[in-house]
Amino acid sequence: MVNRRHIRIKVMQSIYAVLQSKSDNLPKEEKFLLFNIKKATDLYVLQLMLMVEVRNLALEHLEIKKKNYLATDEDKNPNLKFINNEVILAITESTEVKEFLSKSKLMDWKDNREYVRIILDDMTGSDIYRNYLNSGDSSFAEDKAFVADFFKNILAPNEKLFDFYESLNLSWVDDYPLVNTAILKAIKQLNKGDSIQLSQLKVKADDEEFLVDLFRKTILHQQEFTSEIDEKTPNWDTERIADMDMILIKMALTEFLYFPSIPTKVTINEYIEIAKDYSTRKSSYFINGVLDKLLKDYNKSNRLNKIGRGLL
Repeated sequence: MVNRRHIRIKVMQSIYAVLQSKSDNLPKEEKFLLFNIKKATDLYVLQLMLMVEVRNLALEHLEIKKKNYLATDEDKNPNLKFINNEVILAITESTEVKEFLSKSKLMDWKDNREYVRIILDDMTGSDIYRNYLNSGDSSFAEDKAFVADFFKNILAPNEKLFDFYESLNLSWVDDYPLVNTAILKAIKQLNKGDSIQLSQLKVKADDEEFLVDLFRKTILHQQEFTSEIDEKTPNWDTERIADMDMILIKMALTEFLYFPSIPTKVTINEYIEIAKDYSTRKSSYFINGVLDKLLKDYNKSNRLNKIGRGLL
């Protein structure tokens, strides 16, 4: 499932886009936000199908070698261990994957075979692949361990592949770690005879509600929050505060005031960590200081309405 940190990042990016474009069509922007976060499933399926296409291209190469006039005995009787890998075949045979592909308009790897070749070349040149072919063992457990190692160490870290995905969809830059972690988890949890599922990246109903509410309420109260932030930063012209810092502070204030079940400590920690990745070097300290001052004011004026123990 998509986690709350990823949801917050997507909301942050959407708020930034709205403020930059000065759009006032919130329903349209909310719809786009929901569409954008669900596009991670496209990336998930593309990564799965890339492994299938690497297997298919490897098979093509073996068939070509068989027909070579000077084919060796090894060419005529190749090692088919990778071709028959049960985990990759499970992806090929997955009903959910097939249905998703039939309904979506995903890019076809057959039209971008240079990336399939890159991954295949990296794989066949690796010790991971050589050790797998020559182990003398043949089991589902070994097939699964190989695919996990191949994906984690060869496919997922490939920079050319990452750049290609970024050119297709800029939002996938943030989705990439989440998707790869989900795929690796799915591979490791797969049992013999299981079918590959796509539930890893589904957005739960309460998380979708959280996403929309956080986006809408931050936008609607952002002018009010600007005034409050200005009061707590007398030595700073608000126009000099980094745009991303302002957005993160406003999102945190929204959670303070309008999400009674989220502890304030959780909110502060979440946005400090996001700031470390998405804003300036000193942003996390600045955001922590501003939030601490505003939280003390909210407590004094009884503006917080948190439910449950330890939520303040």
